[in-house]
Amino acid sequence: MRPMIQTETSRVNFRWIMPFEEGNRDLKQLLGGKGANLAEMTRAGLAVPPGFTITTEACRAYYQGSNLPEGLLEELQQSMTALEQKKGQRFGDPTAPLLISVRSGSVNSMPGMMDTILNLGLNDETVKGLARLSGNERFALDCYRRFIQMFSNVVFGVESVYFEKILRTLKQERKVDTDQELTAEDLSGLIDAYKNTVKSIAGKVFPQDVQEQLELAVESVFRSWNNNRAVIYRRLHAIPDEQGTAVNIQSMVFGNLGDDCGTGVLFTRNPSTGERKLFGEYLTNAQGEDVVAGVRTPKAIAEMEQEMPEIYQLLSDTAAQLEAHYRDVQDIEFTIEKNRLYMLQTRNAKRTAQAAIKTAVDFVHEQIITKEEAIERLDTAHLNQLLHPSIDPSIALDVLAVGLPASPGAASGQIVFDADVAEQWSKKQMKVLLVRNETTPEDIHGVIAAQGILTSHGGMTSHAAVVARGMGKPCVCGCEAIEVDDEQKQLMIGGRTYQEGDWISIDGSTGRVIEGKVELTDVNLSDELLLLLTWADEIRHLKIYANADHPEDARKAREFGAEGIGLCRTEHMFFGNDRLPVVQAMILAENLKDRKEALDRLLPMQQGDFEGLFKAMDGYPVTVRLLDPPLHEFLPNLEELNEQMAHLIQNGREQSSDAHKLRQLIKKVRSLHEVNPMLGQRGCRLGILYPEIYDMQIQALFQAAVICIHKGIEVIPHLMIPLVGHYTELKYFHGRITRMAQEIFDAAGVKCEYEIGTMIEVPRAALTAEKLVPYADFFSYGTNDLTQMTFGYSRDDAEGKFLTYYVDQKILPNNPFQVLDRDGVGQLVELATTKGKNLKPSLQAGICGEHGGDPESIMYCQEIGLDYVSCSPYRVPLARIAAAQAKLAADRRDSNCNLA
Repeated sequence: MRPMIQTETSRVNFRWIMPFEEGNRDLKQLLGGKGANLAEMTRAGLAVPPGFTITTEACRAYYQGSNLPEGLLEELQQSMTALEQKKGQRFGDPTAPLLISVRSGSVNSMPGMMDTILNLGLNDETVKGLARLSGNERFALDCYRRFIQMFSNVVFGVESVYFEKILRTLKQERKVDTDQELTAEDLSGLIDAYKNTVKSIAGKVFPQDVQEQLELAVESVFRSWNNNRAVIYRRLHAIPDEQGTAVNIQSMVFGNLGDDCGTGVLFTRNPSTGERKLFGEYLTNAQGEDVVAGVRTPKAIAEMEQEMPEIYQLLSDTAAQLEAHYRDVQDIEFTIEKNRLYMLQTRNAKRTAQAAIKTAVDFVHEQIITKEEAIERLDTAHLNQLLHPSIDPSIALDVLAVGLPASPGAASGQIVFDADVAEQWSKKQMKVLLVRNETTPEDIHGVIAAQGILTSHGGMTSHAAVVARGMGKPCVCGCEAIEVDDEQKQLMIGGRTYQEGDWISIDGSTGRVIEGKVELTDVNLSDELLLLLTWADEIRHLKIYANADHPEDARKAREFGAEGIGLCRTEHMFFGNDRLPVVQAMILAENLKDRKEALDRLLPMQQGDFEGLFKAMDGYPVTVRLLDPPLHEFLPNLEELNEQMAHLIQNGREQSSDAHKLRQLIKKVRSLHEVNPMLGQRGCRLGILYPEIYDMQIQALFQAAVICIHKGIEVIPHLMIPLVGHYTELKYFHGRITRMAQEIFDAAGVKCEYEIGTMIEVPRAALTAEKLVPYADFFSYGTNDLTQMTFGYSRDDAEGKFLTYYVDQKILPNNPFQVLDRDGVGQLVELATTKGKNLKPSLQAGICGEHGGDPESIMYCQEIGLDYVSCSPYRVPLARIAAAQAKLAADRRDSNCNLA
């Protein structure tokens, strides 16, 4: 479905077209990036072939009316007449033909996503004129055959493979290796074959009328805004569909007129490393597409210094001029025609994360930009590559399938199909990949043990994805091309079968599943990145905490600059093989005495957990959320228990003691079954029904604090009560925690400042925040569950069934589990914060859901006056940068308001 694009056409002296000499780079929204930069270079006096830009407004109008907007063709004719006068040539004139390029030009750079046509204006007559003017018949025919292929592909949809097959066959017949070795006679025959192919495949005669060629080309470039690759690219980079594309029409210059001609691409600095050195490639006697087509091997730009020294010096000087003008690394396209250099494009260069960081720091040191500008121009999503192991891009890979890139980084490992095996093999120093249809909380020990996770089901915020991101482990989710057979311990992908123990690799940054073992690059925080993070810390207002459930997570968080733990999910501590049986015994206990016995066994384990966290975060706050999930998550699967019972009955053991114990277990599991467990007996509701469970955790926390204080560790405990919906729930625990803390600290003879707060994840809690304030030192917004409850979406079901479709069809602007919903969920957060701080200015407020590591969500947190965000350890550096960017954006808004 084509996105709706609206336009406003009621301006005075409205025009659809602007000549290069009238534009500038400030008109990027109207002229697109390419058009704005062509205009800027023209105004700077550089050698830019003359031309004009059809604006993005014309594209929007095209999509509104499904045809070229009224008045555009008349303006197009007038603009072509003006271009003819500048060039001293006429469009369609056989004696002195004007040839043009027709290129797309979106506001945001989308390299290769939309369409380009070169040499437009050639036909059976003008090709003869071009041959006479150039004195080179072969050159003219070569331009014509290229034009037929490009035009027919873009306008008529004839795939290039048909033309390439004809060209390849001809070269084989002539026994030549390159296009340049074909004669004029060969090319003449090739043109006839190309035209016949167009008629055969498209059912159309290749147009000889140059005006028809131009109109069809303009419309086709507009259409290319919505080709599949462009739509996917926009979705990936969050580029609005409403922008539309401009169309740049420019007189042709030719790099294929002889050995004193050429074409190339130049970066003002190395886009892979950031090194301050010209980087690029060029070809002599070639047109632009030859450099990227791979037909001929380009030469390194450094070779031009020997081959064309004057051109090289001019190109070097121009590159320096453009970089200084734009104050950023430039990606430049150029053509050399008869020893004259022409600039065809400049744009801010796409580069690796390493290069982006180095160049940002270098530009500050070179006094080209400020520290603030260096922070603002960083792409936080781009930086994610640096914080996880990755695959060397130069390695050839056998890609088996592609799923969702759920957690960045790459991993190789031996396939295992259950968490117990993952843990066992890991203890033997084996590297494993946990492969499941989908993971559950019971798999946590396997996730911890694995190098990475691969699932056939689940979305970007499924259990596997969320847990993997929290641990900094690579994860590919929802890979529907794989078939997991748990019984046979087999994985099927594309006709291949893998057994448990076979090696595969995953790339969580791209979603790729790869054959065998691959070499990985290590995580490396460069000196430049550490310096940028220091600058970001000087700027930002928001504190950056980490979600960490284990001491190793906490240590990693501190290494990445976290200022505390904003969320410790204690339920994640209970799934290890040494703990789960004790937890199950506690749940299955028939009376208080038996339950307390199990809790007494858990107490030292839990206390050890907290001691480890306090030690790792010495001097920084540790926010512990008391047990949250429903109890059934700790119990065996009911379906599996029924299968075990059926097996006993089948073997005549239905009266055995094993069968009796199994029946009791099935009965208990059934009694704990809930229709909707996420809305049932969980969180503080569980603690009120079974206060001894929360008492054990509170006792463990404060006893751990006492031990750490005696060891000289600075302890700052924050206790968080989950799922509060009514102030009486929080009041109940506030009194209980206060009493227990007093008893433990008095008995130990120590003092310790602590805070009590609540996780707001129920809309009612947000709406009645003023009633919670007397019993809360902080509000922590659990935006994952708050989003579920506000939208009425079950996250796993929504992502697995309809949410992707909603985003694709623009029913929702974003996945609300990835980007905080400002209008709904955000309003609840802002309302509760305002109410809370009005009554208690010292109240601390922040978010601790997955949104805590999302730059757009962090921007909103800054806007509404939150104090902190908490995210997974591996997202802490990104959050530090994003928080600084949010503060700079807020300062800019305030400055603009003051000026107004």
